[in-house]
Amino acid sequence: MDVLVFIVSGTLAAATALIFAAMGELVAEKSGVLNLGIEGMMATGAAMGFVAVSLSGSYTVGFVAAAVLGCLLSLVHAVLTLVFRADQTASGLAIGILGLGLSSAIGKSYEGRTVAGLPELNLGPLSDIPVIGEMFFQQDIMVYLSIALIFATWYVLTRTKLGLVIRAIGESPENAHALGLKVRLIRAGCVGFGGAMAGIGGAYMSTAYTPLWAEGMIAGRGWIVVALTVFGTWIVPRVAFGAYLFGSMSLLELSIQAFGWNIPSQAMSVLPYVVTIIMLAVISRNLAFIRLNSPASLGAVLKIS
Repeated sequence: MDVLVFIVSGTLAAATALIFAAMGELVAEKSGVLNLGIEGMMATGAAMGFVAVSLSGSYTVGFVAAAVLGCLLSLVHAVLTLVFRADQTASGLAIGILGLGLSSAIGKSYEGRTVAGLPELNLGPLSDIPVIGEMFFQQDIMVYLSIALIFATWYVLTRTKLGLVIRAIGESPENAHALGLKVRLIRAGCVGFGGAMAGIGGAYMSTAYTPLWAEGMIAGRGWIVVALTVFGTWIVPRVAFGAYLFGSMSLLELSIQAFGWNIPSQAMSVLPYVVTIIMLAVISRNLAFIRLNSPASLGAVLKIS
């Protein structure tokens, strides 16, 4: 039972950074813009968030600073692709590399330092419920905000006029422009939102999940976010499922150690990435379903004047 509690509660925390970044990337891709710079934006957010928390002592300041810097990086990508019509893949990769370098520069003097860590949210009697309370009601506030973000993203994209506009632009920016929609402005807003969420996800890694700064701590999670969005077929619940699957797999090494099984640590380190990609590939094997949900203009150069 203790192992079960550890896995469930740990999965919620481990998936939180991915949820923030994945929901942001999902919105950006729904508008038709592919952002491959998520890894760099998460790394920059992690460094900026850690430094801001260290200097101010405020986690709110840390997350806001990370969101702003992530947003600014993503807006560079938006300008390159929407104004100068640069290739989205090349621009995203360049911004990602820039973000990794920027994170190294920002956090260089803080290497190896720690912060107190984001405290658990006090939910009163709910936290004292046996087993259930330990699993679900002894988490920090960002875990609950990430869950709220899943529902908010789903609702906006599927039930609101704004979501309809975003999806219409992602399907055919030319037709949307002909109808009078501000395609560049809306796409830039979606990309900026995606960058901000990636920054927050990175800041969560460095100030809450593992409250320290170490270069390379994002460890490929930005690429997992991109994979989750595609293999999740741009559907919010599927993308969220992939994030929680990766979170649970990342805890597998500690769980196996609790049972006393002797498995090489290198194999356990790579397992979350392998299992997550395999599982998402299985659930998205219907190519017709993928094409049905894929934004038609995703990755294409904007042709409107």
